[in-house]
Amino acid sequence: MTTNASGFKVLVIDDSNTIRRSAEIFLKQGGHDVLLAEDGFDALSKINDYQPALIFCDILMPRLDGYQTCAIIKRNEKFADTPVVMLSSKDGVFDKARGRMVGSQDYLTKPFTKDQLLQAVQLFGAAKQGEV
Repeated sequence: MTTNASGFKVLVIDDSNTIRRSAEIFLKQGGHDVLLAEDGFDALSKINDYQPALIFCDILMPRLDGYQTCAIIKRNEKFADTPVVMLSSKDGVFDKARGRMVGSQDYLTKPFTKDQLLQAVQLFGAAKQGEV
């Protein structure tokens, strides 16, 4: 399988196997390289090696929630500019505001569609590529 030239490295962090798998399928159909992580700790150990152009991060996860995970990613100088899009089954104003406070770029409500996911990658992945 070849990745097309517009493909980005995308990390999906979610404790739900179903969400991880559907995100992986959608993103690969869009021509992107995908790495999956089950929780914040799993993700933090993979980010340095993988260096994704974009990170999708679930909010409600065991051990280290999405807000904490995003804040840790953003505190690392190397990844401070990496866009993080929060994923949540709740569509609350408070959740969106809290996500912005820890440095997330956007917020997708689950279940997300293939189009929503790919749109976010194009929007934020392209912005990240422009910086390089």
